[in-house]
Amino acid sequence: MKDISTIDPKKILVCQLKQIGDVLLATPSIQLLKERFPNAEIDLLTEKKCVPVIENNPHIHHVWAIDKKQLNNPLKALWWYRKVGRSNYDLIVDFQRLPRCRYVIMFSNASVKLTQTTKWYNRLFYTHFSDVIYGYAAKLKASIMRPLGINWNGELPQIYLADEEKNWADSFIESQGMQPGQFVTIDPSHRRITRKWPERHFAGLIKLLREKHPKLKFFILYGPGELPVAEEVKRLAGEGVIISDDMLSLREMAAVQAQAALHVGNCSAPRHFSVAVDTPSLVIHGATGFGWCPPSEKHSSVDKNLPCRSCNKNSCETIECLETFEPEECLDEALRLLTFKMI
Repeated sequence: MKDISTIDPKKILVCQLKQIGDVLLATPSIQLLKERFPNAEIDLLTEKKCVPVIENNPHIHHVWAIDKKQLNNPLKALWWYRKVGRSNYDLIVDFQRLPRCRYVIMFSNASVKLTQTTKWYNRLFYTHFSDVIYGYAAKLKASIMRPLGINWNGELPQIYLADEEKNWADSFIESQGMQPGQFVTIDPSHRRITRKWPERHFAGLIKLLREKHPKLKFFILYGPGELPVAEEVKRLAGEGVIISDDMLSLREMAAVQAQAALHVGNCSAPRHFSVAVDTPSLVIHGATGFGWCPPSEKHSSVDKNLPCRSCNKNSCETIECLETFEPEECLDEALRLLTFKMI
């Protein structure tokens, strides 16, 4: 392959379609690209639902947002992908190699089309490849860009909140009877049962934490269809638990998390949001591995440490790793993390 360590692109396209947490985990790579090529315009190709994650990001010039409903006609979709591909990019960095990314790349005349080392049937679409360095997901993504002379040095995801969003959070937190630095956000939901710590365990941990810190409040996060899970945790935990009448938007959630003392939850997007707003986090793992946990003393991942750990399965007859992982087993770690930010 041709050496690309000295190229000087004027327009760059980054492809990261989904999921919400993965798009957030791509922000360190976008930052590194901007630092390496400060005069380049960097655009992002992603799904419409992920756009809130990168609003106000100073390193992104333009977002190509894929709206599946508007592109349900194949001919219309191909025209749109061609429009994106023909936008005079010099460099394309593709983190996912999904079909919709390849459509754009197929139409592009970019001299450098970079992705991770891939299977033979994908190689026709790209010009350069890089072996990834496994570990934290943000590090893995950034490692794809090593042929460009870019190296990851511990940069973490970032979400850029506007002053209006911060002010909204101030008012909202007060309206819920909470105070900055004296509440914990709880994320008890997950669409995969093998990644969801039981409601009774979240409630048990809340009770244990309240025994140590009676004034601490617990704000339950929920998304579409997840309110029943939040209400069950509140029912089991009793006092000190708060659920908003209205579901928060992604950016509202981030603004609230930014003022929390700690985030506790399953392995899902709210964990990455807590990292992005510099709030300590504790995640209970089932089927997923620890690659989603940043190498920081302010963020911890815990599990039962069974022989089948990190199986990555979507179904399981016993879910022993989650069912038998008791709140007492992660209490000390939760208390340690509270010391970083609790007022």
